[in-house]
Amino acid sequence: MFSLVAKAVPNIFTMGNLLCGVLSITCNMSGFLELASILVLFSAIFDLLDGRIARGLKVNSELGVQLDSIADIVSFGVAPALLFHTIAVPSILTSLAFILFPIMGAIRLAKFSVKPTIGYFSGLPIPAAGLPLAAMGFFSYSNAWITLILAVLMVSPIRVKKF
Repeated sequence: MFSLVAKAVPNIFTMGNLLCGVLSITCNMSGFLELASILVLFSAIFDLLDGRIARGLKVNSELGVQLDSIADIVSFGVAPALLFHTIAVPSILTSLAFILFPIMGAIRLAKFSVKPTIGYFSGLPIPAAGLPLAAMGFFSYSNAWITLILAVLMVSPIRVKKF
């Protein structure tokens, strides 16, 4: 019985991550931009805890890894991109940044799923790209160039040390 509960706990935190991402999108659509930004921060807390709990309980699973990637693309790819799009002045550059940010995030997550790295991340992790975008949204600031740079950094070959 304990084993079944232990296996479920990390996935509950992953669902918390996903729920905060979906609620962020919903709040954004309703005009509550600051709350939408804060929910992305809560997603990051759940994302940080789910992996640590899984490793601590020694219940890592392929399902958990895939579920985490899906939650991350919603919470740190789509939700921050929508915040950016809501605030930004419409232009071709804004549209390009809005489209590329979640796409590059998805590519980065897929690359990690196919070839995980030990001790470092290859490319900027999607939470590290999505959180600054959400923070900018909290202050009603948008910048297409920063958004594009963050998108490119996610698929770049730079190494980011895991903590």
